[in-house]
Amino acid sequence: MGSPASRRLNVESKAGSPVIRAARLFIEHSALSILCIMHYALRTMNLKNIQAAIAAQKLDGWLFCDFHNREKIAYTILGLDINKSCSRRWFYFIPARGTPLKLVHAIEPAFLDALPGRKVMYSGWVELHAGLKSILKNQKRVAMQYSPLNNIPTVSTVDAGTIELVRSFGANVVSSADLVQRLYSHVDGKRFRSHQRAGKAIQEIKDEAFELIFSSVRKGKKITELDVQQFILYRFKDENLTCGNHAPIVAANGHAADPHFEPNAKNTRAFKKNDRVLIDLWAKLNEPGAVFYDITWCGYIGAKAPSDYAKVFGIVIRARDAAVACVENALAKKKTLRGWEVDKACRDVIANAGYGKYFIHRTGHSIDTSVHGQGANIDGLETKDERALLPGSLFSIEPGIYKGDVGVRSEINVYIGLDGRARIEGAVQKELILNVE
Repeated sequence: MGSPASRRLNVESKAGSPVIRAARLFIEHSALSILCIMHYALRTMNLKNIQAAIAAQKLDGWLFCDFHNREKIAYTILGLDINKSCSRRWFYFIPARGTPLKLVHAIEPAFLDALPGRKVMYSGWVELHAGLKSILKNQKRVAMQYSPLNNIPTVSTVDAGTIELVRSFGANVVSSADLVQRLYSHVDGKRFRSHQRAGKAIQEIKDEAFELIFSSVRKGKKITELDVQQFILYRFKDENLTCGNHAPIVAANGHAADPHFEPNAKNTRAFKKNDRVLIDLWAKLNEPGAVFYDITWCGYIGAKAPSDYAKVFGIVIRARDAAVACVENALAKKKTLRGWEVDKACRDVIANAGYGKYFIHRTGHSIDTSVHGQGANIDGLETKDERALLPGSLFSIEPGIYKGDVGVRSEINVYIGLDGRARIEGAVQKELILNVE
């Protein structure tokens, strides 16, 4: 691949004038709303795999529960439809060995009929408590969607009262975080191929977005952050991609210093010469079971970036590469590596360069069918994620520095294959993208 600093992209010949296409986006904006609907693909529950994972963790069982469709993890792992109305509490217990047990309300007796196991029904709270106590008899260590001290909030989704109730029956409730990572966020070959396909399109769209900005400024045509964001959404639709609940980040200058900046009609700015540009875009194929691809690139509307901006960019790149090296070295030595350890390897580079207090977020997040997945995060700042990075793990590495009106971030996706090797799909930014006339 050629140097990003000198590469020119022929967007017009590929898909018509990008400026015209960007303008068309506003007309079709309402149609694009379908791109921001999350798709929760139903999967068939694999009882054998779940019980094997429970036994491997030396647990007696895993207790699932829900009320009013709040517990997404349970619905996904059990293969239930999260859109099916749940007006009463239900519980489903999978033992390490033997037959599962289900506890459902008499008003909704068929709610768990799609799942194997023996059914117990209740009407009042006294029956509910008695039924749950019976299910948990002699079950000493039981996993639930819980995390001690809320250390891993993505899996700490069962309310404290329910945890108290289960503990009152003698069960020791432990976190299901490792089980969730193995059974929910595991990216196999088929899923990884969907990540690759999305990545190929997203890399092209990223290039087109930068060229749209550069060409518009060269020609004296007004183009705003919001215009470019809408152009990206339009191209997502072209490529049958969905971005989930949030649209891409397109930010200039001080807006890039807000890591989650959202351009809108009131705050959007027009790009001009000598602007610093950050584009963060993510999407997946608009089909069941597809896995996200998520990248961030930076550029400068000029032939040579200011030295202070180039310096910060260089520090971020070194930090990102240190995190990748940490992963690769651990895998080569067959050493168990945890999310917080990769965060430390990355964060130390930025701290040692004197910018530690300006790196205000974790280094990366799990990626699966959600852009922020349920697996181990690369985090020793916001939490101390002690989950191991396992074969089948997919995660971002995205260090950033946000100081004053300067914001720089570089984001890549790292996949630990089933062969135990790390790989990065798509181009990796080494230099700022420059507008070379």
